[in-house]
Amino acid sequence: MNKLLAILLLALSLPAFAALEVGDVKFDDKAKVGAGDTVINGAGMRKVLFIKGYAMALYLPQKAAATTEVLAMKGAKRIRMVLLRDASGETFAGALASGIQKNHSEQEIVPLNARIEAFKATMIAAGAVTKGTAVHLDWLPDVGGGVTRLTIGGEKKGEDVAGEDFYRALLKIWLGDQPIQDDLKQNLLGKTAS
Repeated sequence: MNKLLAILLLALSLPAFAALEVGDVKFDDKAKVGAGDTVINGAGMRKVLFIKGYAMALYLPQKAAATTEVLAMKGAKRIRMVLLRDASGETFAGALASGIQKNHSEQEIVPLNARIEAFKATMIAAGAVTKGTAVHLDWLPDVGGGVTRLTIGGEKKGEDVAGEDFYRALLKIWLGDQPIQDDLKQNLLGKTAS
């Protein structure tokens, strides 16, 4: 009986490691991003018709319920995607450029263009990303004045991209006025995961 009680108390004292589950992908409730501690804000699934592309989660220094709060928030941030099917670097690069263009005017795109092209080249050079692989898009404010870092399967890819404006542009792909998927935007802003 004492053993059972000890096991029960131990189980209750352990932290819950999966705050949200999307499909078969479990997302931890916290993540260390560079030097910063973050919490999961929300998670959802990217899908087109019946085809599931990836499960993703947004990690922030603190919870936020609106895009304006997310974009203005200081501190480390992470977009974590876990692929639910194989995808080429070209597919990722094309979706990135399209998503940024949909959420920015031509004038807003001009200062981002060189960095968008460099980031696209990095994604294409990374090659195919297989089902089950985690892709991180991290904002690291404490590195080189603030950079976006791409990590695929735990490996840093390419050069870091300078400027918080670039990371905000990435966030707008999912959280902007014309998000890639409306229900995914709501999920990332803390609504129920789907």
